[in-house]
Amino acid sequence: MSEAVLPDTTRTPDRPAGTAGVERPAVLSALAAAGITADASPRRRAEYSFDASNYRIPPLAVVFPRSVEDVVAAVRACRATGTPLIGRGGGTSMAGNAIGPGVVLDFSRYLNRVHRVDEAAGTVSVEPGVVLATLSAEVERATNGRFTFAPDPSSKNRATVGGALGNDACGNHSVRYGRTSDHVAEIDVVTSDGARLTAGGEGLRATDPEDTAAALRAAQLTSELKELAHANLAGFRTELGRIQRQVSGYHLANLLPEKGFNVARALVGSEGTCAVIVGARMKLVPKPASALLVCIGYQDVVEASRDIGAILEFSPSAVEGIDEAIVDTMRFRRGDGSVQGLPEGRAWLYVDLDGDDPDEVAGEAGRLLARLRENGRMMDGRPVPDPVERASLWRVREVGAGLSSRLSTGGESWPGWEDSAVAPEKLPDYLADFRDLLAKHSLTGVMYGHLGAGCMHIRITYDLRSDAGRAVFRTFSREAAELVVQHGGSLSGEHGDGRARSELLPIMYSAAMLRAFADYRRIWDPAGILNPGSLTEPDPLDGHLALAGVPERAWRTSFDLRPIGAGGSASAETDDPSDESGAGSNPWVHAVQGCIGVGKCRSDTAGVMCPSYRATRDEKDSTRGRARVLQDMVRGARSIEEGWRSEEVREVLDLCLSCKACSSDCPTGTDMATYKSEFFDHYYRGRRRPLSHYSLGWLPRWLKLTGRIAPLVNAALATPLGKLAAAAGGMTTKRALPKFAGAGEWRKQVAAAGLQPGEHDGGARHGADPSSGVVLFVDTFTRGFRPEVAGAAARVLAGAGQPAECSADACCGLTWISTGQLDTAKKLLRGAAEALDDGTDRPIVVVEPSCAAALRKDLPELVHTEQARRVAARVRSFAAHVGELAAGGWKPAPAEPLPEQVVLQTHCHEYAVFGAATQRQALAAVGIEGVTDATGCCGVAGNFGFEKQHYDVSMQVAEHALAPALRGSGPDVPVLTDGFSCAMQVNQLAPDRPGRHLAQLLDPEPDQTDQTIDKKDSPA
Repeated sequence: MSEAVLPDTTRTPDRPAGTAGVERPAVLSALAAAGITADASPRRRAEYSFDASNYRIPPLAVVFPRSVEDVVAAVRACRATGTPLIGRGGGTSMAGNAIGPGVVLDFSRYLNRVHRVDEAAGTVSVEPGVVLATLSAEVERATNGRFTFAPDPSSKNRATVGGALGNDACGNHSVRYGRTSDHVAEIDVVTSDGARLTAGGEGLRATDPEDTAAALRAAQLTSELKELAHANLAGFRTELGRIQRQVSGYHLANLLPEKGFNVARALVGSEGTCAVIVGARMKLVPKPASALLVCIGYQDVVEASRDIGAILEFSPSAVEGIDEAIVDTMRFRRGDGSVQGLPEGRAWLYVDLDGDDPDEVAGEAGRLLARLRENGRMMDGRPVPDPVERASLWRVREVGAGLSSRLSTGGESWPGWEDSAVAPEKLPDYLADFRDLLAKHSLTGVMYGHLGAGCMHIRITYDLRSDAGRAVFRTFSREAAELVVQHGGSLSGEHGDGRARSELLPIMYSAAMLRAFADYRRIWDPAGILNPGSLTEPDPLDGHLALAGVPERAWRTSFDLRPIGAGGSASAETDDPSDESGAGSNPWVHAVQGCIGVGKCRSDTAGVMCPSYRATRDEKDSTRGRARVLQDMVRGARSIEEGWRSEEVREVLDLCLSCKACSSDCPTGTDMATYKSEFFDHYYRGRRRPLSHYSLGWLPRWLKLTGRIAPLVNAALATPLGKLAAAAGGMTTKRALPKFAGAGEWRKQVAAAGLQPGEHDGGARHGADPSSGVVLFVDTFTRGFRPEVAGAAARVLAGAGQPAECSADACCGLTWISTGQLDTAKKLLRGAAEALDDGTDRPIVVVEPSCAAALRKDLPELVHTEQARRVAARVRSFAAHVGELAAGGWKPAPAEPLPEQVVLQTHCHEYAVFGAATQRQALAAVGIEGVTDATGCCGVAGNFGFEKQHYDVSMQVAEHALAPALRGSGPDVPVLTDGFSCAMQVNQLAPDRPGRHLAQLLDPEPDQTDQTIDKKDSPA
């Protein structure tokens, strides 16, 4: 899709950008005539060219239907013009089921409501775009926790009901609850000729009884489907439904008389090839009163699978498995604390037991462990009653697909054969043979999945970038299909066949069954427009591969983006970050290809990523959407220079807050803040930048001036001149500006704490003891706006008995990094490394967490020297250092009693770089347990929230977590905002509740001239 990055010079009312000389597709005119808005821009097409599979197919356009009538109009326009139509929910398909060459209908944006929970009937009425986790939560809320919706795939916080119906998704508790098809009562559909029908457990009817044409179509379909079933009675009974997880192909056994002619269940798993789902009534299940996780360690996954039979005798609700590669990657990416409570082993089973009585459940867990010890395969095992440990362990399993894609060893793995299933009793032999097949092709498989149901998610280290590697992929896939069939299994156990496995269905099914599949599809969609390329008349499994056809070019970057194992990041082996030795591809290309589409950035629960998507609900504002446009940039640009000038990329990066949360929250470690900085550095070369890049991007320079005349500046900003100044600098006039501190104020503060400011210029050169003390780094923001925090931090360190030196003669370059002015940033960072490299291992404690993160992460990635790496390794945020002090036995002695309750706004950069729980752990360590954690970006994010065009979005972002936390807590509850940006947002939302730094809370001798931001700050 080369036009995706062309300069936007061809846009007219009738022609999307980048299509000069290309005739407008007829379907766009038909949609417009029907009043349907279709986005055919190159940027939007790039976003929807991918799902979570190995494939890429650019659509013609994307439609976001707001009603069933919109869907009918879109279907009729596609039918009239012979245009393929693809339904899409969360876009998390791993088999290529959610992409295609025509019009994509994204149901997740608007058709996402839960209409009615009918506890008496045991059903819930939903639209197709509702997220599964949202559905479960709404059912539990409406029934006071008595019922829930059972299917819970690992993608449940972004996957939708429509997608679950399309694939027949299962989930972590499928041992108890089975597949989505087990939980469907009725499905409302639109057929390819525009009829609105309802499929139920005993047949098919017009959704509207007064719709005569639909009634006739329902009767016709009913007749033809019954004829199909009658003609294939033997095949449907013997070839289909043989094992619990036989998802491959169509589920036509449900049309048998003994199954009641269940048309609804027959439609589940049809992958959007038969009709477009526009609504459903789903079944509810009782929610267990008590559940207990039992975690069991084994030597490997094969050994673990040999105990499945014994475990199933205890009627568990879940039996899930992971191997050590996933655990190691989780710890590597998010720290050792991200995985708590694992017993000894190299592979683990998660077994959920449940019941009405907690004591009985605990007793059953003990009996299970005793039985497994008798079997002799278990290395170790333990119940996990602690909810924090339980959540931590399940989180590792739920992000397995992403974690396994970019491993801690530097390797990559891919889907394609990630969903095979056999009967549980055959799983050990199947896995043993499968390992031999991997070895035959010199491949490695990362194993996890639903072992209790016999379904394995195995991501494999294919080389999909080269012709030779793709040939291995094809050969291996065919041999893997033959192997699973030999073991009586299914090519797919829940993800569907899609483009990954449909070509292989002849290995699993007879020619007669394949004809029945084709007839079934034709009965529903005689025009053949619905999701072509899957199930029947399939695309080649090695066609449309996203990594094929990407030009090999030398994209040069300032950031060291080489992967682990290729000399990258903190272990750079060369001063050239674009060096490709050992990387397999250009580091910039490899980095932006890190996103594999799992879509965790589209969730609105857990973690911080992605604040802009949570505000706008637009794919372009998700980490995934941005990554996909970047991927099309490196694929389609006619030259490197054109790529760096892509307007489409600039547009998708516009609302990126550079919060860095994706670098931690994204299972693949996609670091969009870094990519944005790198791209902007190239994009704006030789161009006029936005005014805010000069006013806010150069802020440390301006602070040197304002510090000399702070009283005059503050007085002027309190007048109408303040708004004029803000507007002139490209800033919003709606946000309060902080007071500027005098240049010498921070010096007075730290001097009063017994430190001599500015003395630190290399402790080793002054005979400093390398084994004791710390260096307190007073950053630009603290010096310029919160000097009192420097004093508080100095006093806390002194009270801890730590000899401290103070350094403030350097800058981390953060504002230049976030605005993509990397030449200046590198110069400043080199200076910082020189100033702070004192030959000791003393911790460098940085007051402002964003500056700490820049010195820890950005310094070694932008300055490729041993000195930079030495300094970065010593950097701590203040909260992280407090946690270390407390772990060593230190107890704070604050002048004021510590509060019992606090509202905590963790700074995103600290969250991403030093660990998600850094501040909460520090608070717990000093005795504060009552924490209302506003988990999410505050919305200011450095310059973002001050920029005129971003103010409204910044306030929307605050509404996700911070604003509700403030409203839900008492006015006397302190608000902790170690980050200056966070403090500014609190000041905007609640001027009477100034944000405080942790150092101020722990201060043993608070300075009486505290200048904490308050409601008197001048409006911009």
